[in-house]
Amino acid sequence: MSLPTPEQPVPGFQSGYPIVAALDLLGRRWILRILWELRNGPIGFRALQAFCDQMSPSMLSQRLSLLQTTGLIYHTEESTYSLTGTARNSCKRSRLCRRGRSSGPSS
Repeated sequence: MSLPTPEQPVPGFQSGYPIVAALDLLGRRWILRILWELRNGPIGFRALQAFCDQMSPSMLSQRLSLLQTTGLIYHTEESTYSLTGTARNSCKRSRLCRRGRSSGPSS
């Protein structure tokens, strides 16, 4: 699957509008969940995998790579993943980051 960019039309759309590229990216499986879990601060790979309902390591790695390429997250020196300032500001403005970190499935 190709990387959505504002300059290139997304499959199924004729325009290269930035909102179409953003919605294509955010609509991909696991992307929003990863961003949600990172909203309170850096998380390591295995902890992030556990928070994301034991997503396969290959899928998590692929999604993290995509999010790094698009500038929404970065890999820290402590080997954790964190939201970039741009992603954190967008999250706060959209009110998506209102609750604390999930503690797993509720009973």
